[in-house]
Amino acid sequence: MISTHDLSQLPDIARLKAISQSLAMLDAILCPKWEYRYYSFNAHWSEDEMMASMRNGSGDEYFILFTTAGAIIKGFAHEAPMTPYTFDPPHVWPGVLDTVPSVFAAFLTEPAFIIEDTTFCVWRTYHDSVWHRGTIEFPDDPDPDGSQELLAILDGDLQTYQAYAETYYERSIDLDTVIQVYNHQPLTDALVGALNPDLSFTDISADREEIGYPG
Repeated sequence: MISTHDLSQLPDIARLKAISQSLAMLDAILCPKWEYRYYSFNAHWSEDEMMASMRNGSGDEYFILFTTAGAIIKGFAHEAPMTPYTFDPPHVWPGVLDTVPSVFAAFLTEPAFIIEDTTFCVWRTYHDSVWHRGTIEFPDDPDPDGSQELLAILDGDLQTYQAYAETYYERSIDLDTVIQVYNHQPLTDALVGALNPDLSFTDISADREEIGYPG
């Protein structure tokens, strides 16, 4: 299972971006009201950057910034032992952000990412063959920074998303349809309707454009 203790199952940058777009597209179809969605993706965050995010409405979140240099992920699990609010005054756990490469320096100062609320951070440049994290003395806990819980959805396993969606939306989710979206098959009225009979392809066109999902 993905966590900062074992990042080997976290997909490479290209696959991570595709999965993040699929998660956002699926949530957009299943939940037309943006404020109730977990997953979002902005393919036009800046001229040369894209941004994925997760907010669960209970105080936990992650942000992924895709840049020309690579990708960086910052997460916050508010009940994790490594919450900044363990300290007085609050501050990010030592080592989590200390060795973030300079190519991601702007990420650390972007107000939208609320860096002061961070329990884990990992990164990978296009020159890297693996994901990296800082040198950290972890507290004794099965998931000290919340990364195992928050990053699980990014494993690329279709059943991971199906299990999340059926629990959150309290309805059956067709796995074959999820497969099509994970594979970035073009959206059609039939595909959209299989996930949400109340929507058509036209209804989600603005979301599709924001996410950068193929037509």
